Amino acid sequence: MEATQKVKKSVRIAQLKTEQKAQQGGQAVAKLNDCPTSPRKMRLVVDLIRGMNVEQALYTLKFTNKEAAIRVEKLLLSAIKNWEAKNEGKRVEESGLFVKEVSVGGGRQLKRLRPAPQGRGYRIRKRSNHVTLIVDSKSEIN
Repeated sequence: MEATQKVKKSVRIAQLKTEQKAQQGGQAVAKLNDCPTSPRKMRLVVDLIRGMNVEQALYTLKFTNKEAAIRVEKLLLSAIKNWEAKNEGKRVEESGLFVKEVSVGGGRQLKRLRPAPQGRGYRIRKRSNHVTLIVDSKSEIN
């Protein structure tokens, strides 16, 4: 008599997900949460690189004179590394990586009061944002 092992449903689901991820390959995601820059300023930088080739996007960010460009450049490098980890054995230069999708959403706001004349207080909202960047290769889309 053979003893059959019964596997928990949660363990089986986790195994299926890892198999699907291994087969999927493709796109890679990088997220930056609670970045202390207003979403409006971040969108100005992000709109420059949307849909661009990864190398062009890196050069564009390197020579953009905005503080947000430094953070987006780091995020793009992280997305490229995530793609390399997901697609072992493939080279970034040959695969034609491009910025598939970039979105900027509002993060939490720090609310402060600044003293104003005649006993009043002006409200200051220090805004932050969340950035999600998705990188994909053109060879797998076609």
